[in-house]
Amino acid sequence: MTAAHTVDVADELIALACRVAREAGLMAAAGRRGGVERADTKSSATDMVTEFDHASERLIVDRLLAARPYDGVLGEEGAAAAGSSGVHWVIDPIDGTTNFLYGLPSWGVSIAATDALGTIVGAVFVPSSGEMFAAVRGAGATLDGVTIRAGACTELSSALVATGFGYEAERRRRQGARVAALLPHVRDIRRLGAASVDLCYVAAGRIDAYYEEGLGVWDFAAGELIARESGCLTGDFGGGPPSSLEVAVANPVLFPLLRQVLAATSVHSVWATSA
Repeated sequence: MTAAHTVDVADELIALACRVAREAGLMAAAGRRGGVERADTKSSATDMVTEFDHASERLIVDRLLAARPYDGVLGEEGAAAAGSSGVHWVIDPIDGTTNFLYGLPSWGVSIAATDALGTIVGAVFVPSSGEMFAAVRGAGATLDGVTIRAGACTELSSALVATGFGYEAERRRRQGARVAALLPHVRDIRRLGAASVDLCYVAAGRIDAYYEEGLGVWDFAAGELIARESGCLTGDFGGGPPSSLEVAVANPVLFPLLRQVLAATSVHSVWATSA
């Protein structure tokens, strides 16, 4: 972290991120039990947003800026402020909205704080299990306060790999073709429906690897740090850092094997033009 962002600041940021993620997640979960009254679409007919996505984002932004009024924010549902402190919050108020809408368990609240050097802290709260995944840059990753490490799988043929799909039909067709190409090389594929949760599951050794294309930065900012601090390598499919175009995550032995298979079908221009 920078000189301005000391260990004490990181401790403040992660405590705030965890507290707010939990509050927002519990609020949304309680609301969901009462029923979803409004579900609208965004980028396509299958890209959903509910009143609880908006309520969660409002709660998160209000709490963060009340505690740190000079920070910037970027939220999936439109929150944006530049800030002046050098700290910028990246928020996914409900990651896995389709799961949330259908009453499926794999959804979470993702909050990351970033600076000029990258992500400082990340917190992902999963209301269905009550689990809090967290990480501080350079200080490791935890699940409910207990240190976690990525799994030790070393053979791609034995790897359980998670992925996700976009909301546009053409993108999904291309992603389906990639899954078809990958499937003979791995143990099996899991599609759980929330990128932040998938990344945390890799960090905890519940899944061996994860990849996805066409994410928003809010989808992976917190989870990517948590996975990296658990001992994973992260990047795109072709040798660069993770980005909204492509994210791949696995332990250091498995990562190059996964990346080699993914690179054979990587088409950056597709995701850049259709994102």
